[in-house]
Amino acid sequence: MRIAFIGLGNMGAPMARNLLKAGHSLELYDLNQQVLEGLAEKGAKIASSPAAAAALADLIITMLPAAAHVRQAWLGAEGVLAGARSGTLGLDCSTIDPQSIRDVSDAAAKAGVELGDAPVSGGTGGAAAGTLTFMVGGSAKLLEGVRPALADMGRNIVHCGETGTGQIAKLCNNLLLGISMIGVAEAMALGDALGIDTQVLAGIINSSTGRCWSSEVCNPWPGAVETAPASRGYSGGFAGQLMLKDLGLATEAARQAQQPVILGALAHQLYQAMSKRGEGGWTFRRSSKRTLGRSDLSEAVARRAALPRGFAVAPDVLWEAGLPGDALPRV
Repeated sequence: MRIAFIGLGNMGAPMARNLLKAGHSLELYDLNQQVLEGLAEKGAKIASSPAAAAALADLIITMLPAAAHVRQAWLGAEGVLAGARSGTLGLDCSTIDPQSIRDVSDAAAKAGVELGDAPVSGGTGGAAAGTLTFMVGGSAKLLEGVRPALADMGRNIVHCGETGTGQIAKLCNNLLLGISMIGVAEAMALGDALGIDTQVLAGIINSSTGRCWSSEVCNPWPGAVETAPASRGYSGGFAGQLMLKDLGLATEAARQAQQPVILGALAHQLYQAMSKRGEGGWTFRRSSKRTLGRSDLSEAVARRAALPRGFAVAPDVLWEAGLPGDALPRV
């Protein structure tokens, strides 16, 4: 299959490598020339713009940091739709808000391009191993057309519904991930403070009811899981800044739906505090000894739940958890 791949960051580059290994013909566009040259050595071609990459493609895949980048890559003067042929299929694998992908998909449809969303789960390890989960939003026809390419990059392909529902699934998943990472960090920090060997504690958690992906695969305590980013200087994984972005998308979607996400909002503020300290580029950096090293977050949540309806969180409660006093809206 002739594939245009736009966006070759920590996730996009290994995904593109797996497509090359599977024998697909790739036209690539990215701002990182070093990554482009490395993939060109493996047989890919380098395009001068998204439009040029898309010109002869049967399938166009974008994997970009935010909605603004997706809109520019597809709708810009030299964007995908300026070069794509009618009848081409498209997938955006970025994590963005559902409405943005629906808007870009509507514009693509006017150009004869069927565009769906297919955000991923599995992290950089899954991208490299070709074991990603794809959450696909779009028509059944689109899914069948792109399935062969997705199967060369991932293990699980889930049809979520119409365009935009893949993003909904991803935001809900990452809301839970952001919260669970904090829980694991807090538990590991408590165990360390009380004197248990943290590797022993991690082993107990991972064979008990506290077991989760955040404890078993991406444990934020150094040495707890040898292959986790925490054991290699918090590098080479899903940056905290990206989790902050996803939590922001999730809490904003919750606001629009008038759906309370109390723990999600607290998690968002904790990642914001980490980013403000200059640690947003790290992978789930161990703020566990700094912001999460006490039981203050749990206490803040409990005290928040006990407040009468219509009251905001008291500033002193959020201060104890390292959060600004206006961190949560009134409920």
